[in-house]
Amino acid sequence: MNAASAVGDDRSLDQRSRWTRIVAVTVAIWGATVAAVAAVGGFRALPIRLFPVLAAAGVVLPTAAYVRSPGLRAWFDGFGQRRIVLFHSWRILAALAFWGYGAQGLLPPAFVRNAAWGDFVAGVLALVVVRWWPRRRGFLVFHAVGFADFLSAVGIGFTFALAGDPRMASIAAFPIALIPLFGVGLSGASHLASFAQLSNPNRSEKT
Repeated sequence: MNAASAVGDDRSLDQRSRWTRIVAVTVAIWGATVAAVAAVGGFRALPIRLFPVLAAAGVVLPTAAYVRSPGLRAWFDGFGQRRIVLFHSWRILAALAFWGYGAQGLLPPAFVRNAAWGDFVAGVLALVVVRWWPRRRGFLVFHAVGFADFLSAVGIGFTFALAGDPRMASIAAFPIALIPLFGVGLSGASHLASFAQLSNPNRSEKT
């Protein structure tokens, strides 16, 4: 290895470390802010009709950052699809939360059936793909199924919110508010960024 190559490798590692810090701090602040506001009841002051809009914004803004920032794209592409897909196993916990709230009559049954089962299937599929199908096609299948679940859940949630169903107000409370206002944003953006990565064979080598 010559000196120029060594310098290039050092710069690449420095850039990756820098983006790791940026992403970690941004995600921590985002999650902590949502948790703190929800814990003191701050989201209850907002019209419930805004929640699907906020959930969508949580997907769009990180995705826009990914599109506009070469450094962030390089960091994401180097993170590895196994880690990205494995992250989505958190959706099993989201499903359990939805079922728990539904059992107490705190959310509309149709919303619970749609959101809970969709998240459960996506979470289990994430584990299956990482363990038995860690290939480009497996990752694409997972992201297609996972993103379809988000579209369905946000759509039915928006329908109940527009209808003014009072039970949807529970989604503004802590801790379940972390699902639409934090988890959906991170996961939805990772789906879209993964589609972009996996559609380009030159950028999808690291799995």
